[in-house]
Amino acid sequence: MFCPIFARLITISSILCLLSSCISKHRPINSSTQTFAWPFIEDAEMQVRGGITKGTEVVLDPESSPHLLLLQQKELSSFEKDRNAILAMTGDFRTSFQFIETDGFTENYTPARPYFSWTTEHVKLLEDSGNFISLQHILVMFMKGEGDTVEGPFIMKHWRQDWTFEKDTIFEYIGNSSWLKRHLLENELKGKWTQSVYQVDDSIRYNVIGSWTHKNQYSTWISKKFLRPLPRREFSVREDYNLLEGVHQITLNSKGWTHEQQNLKIKREGNTDKYLAKEIGFNRYERISSPSLAAADDHWSTVSTYWRLVRKAWDDIFSSRDSFRIKEKTDGTKLWQIHFKNAQEIEKFGEFQSKDWANKIRLSIDQFVEDRIQLNDGRALY
Repeated sequence: MFCPIFARLITISSILCLLSSCISKHRPINSSTQTFAWPFIEDAEMQVRGGITKGTEVVLDPESSPHLLLLQQKELSSFEKDRNAILAMTGDFRTSFQFIETDGFTENYTPARPYFSWTTEHVKLLEDSGNFISLQHILVMFMKGEGDTVEGPFIMKHWRQDWTFEKDTIFEYIGNSSWLKRHLLENELKGKWTQSVYQVDDSIRYNVIGSWTHKNQYSTWISKKFLRPLPRREFSVREDYNLLEGVHQITLNSKGWTHEQQNLKIKREGNTDKYLAKEIGFNRYERISSPSLAAADDHWSTVSTYWRLVRKAWDDIFSSRDSFRIKEKTDGTKLWQIHFKNAQEIEKFGEFQSKDWANKIRLSIDQFVEDRIQLNDGRALY
């Protein structure tokens, strides 16, 4: 019988930190696999950022996704191949996240320490309506305790990715936690898929347009260049820059999929952008057959209706506004803390009244969303 994460005497914030820095017990914490870009810097100076928590061993799945196998059928249209590539990202995975700065553009630049974290997660299909596919990531962690005891599963809703074919409007990040709606031209969207990525609280992280290509052994989606806010791994420790500019690439292979990033770190002040460094990121999703991550389904069956209402509230905001800003905190509280507390209450008591929760959810989100007021001279107030 699985034990919900919220039944543990551990705060949600500590779980977020824990799950973003778990290191497999067979992955040493040193820079031997991280500092390829800085071979002459002392190893001690480039120790990997991350935690020392040990996860249980995993068994890699020798079987490929059935959707990946379908991609080999020559009679499939490009559109159907694209769809199967996206659907092949579902399943159970051991996931590693690696980031390292490879170049610096400021005087007396010193590279930041590389970053590495590790987790196991289930990627669930939420919706597939042809031109639209929604995938929810759910962390399911088993930890090694003293005497090799196994603790867990620890379960937590993670990020979400939505894929839309020939999406005609997107929200682009413009800095200062603000997004601006843009209507795409036909040549921008023709034959392309937009990946929309959302935070753990289902607020927007970024929208990015790209194209799929399919070869005999693999499929790849490459994005256009785009701007995005800082991820948690950075804004929690860095204050010297406030914007990322990058290009992303997702590649499907027989063992799972990878997510590559080419990022530029930017300090934006007014109309001036100062480039600090270049960063390479590589996230690897390897299919696993053990441990079982079925507890994700049990957890999601309890809270899925709540999160569906959260998504609906955000969809209403996206459809009714041309621009908006999201506040980090309201009265000292972050939005994810409110949602996770609500989900905990639903899990604990097992009661759910959609109408009551829909109103409560919308009121909570509205506290964090601000309109952008445009002045006559083109400046924006927040």
